[in-house]
Amino acid sequence: MKDLRSPLAKVKGLGADGHGSTEHFWVQRLTALALVPLVIWLCISLAFLPEATYETVITWLRSPFNAIMMITLVIVSLQHAHLGIQVIIEDYVSDHAKRLAGILVVKFLSYFLMIVGVYSIIKITLGGV
Repeated sequence: MKDLRSPLAKVKGLGADGHGSTEHFWVQRLTALALVPLVIWLCISLAFLPEATYETVITWLRSPFNAIMMITLVIVSLQHAHLGIQVIIEDYVSDHAKRLAGILVVKFLSYFLMIVGVYSIIKITLGGV
């Protein structure tokens, strides 16, 4: 059966992976933009600690504001890293099965690390450490 769509309609909104990659592009840019103030906040906050002992950092992290900012930093940075590594895999791995396996490993690993990071911050904040 003949496809009645024009050539432009067939490729419009489709990236190299065969799906709309515009969303991926924008999410990666937005996470990069969100990381700028988060990393600046982290550097300034840690620089103003009186000393960098374990107890001081734990006390600093038990502040609700600092805990929320750290959770946000963990999630955004791992999401940004996941998107960047996915682009590298899509660009440089030519075998479809290996590319899919690599993307899935990176995706599951990044989500696992997000869960571990958020759990750790919540545990510290609630006084578990």
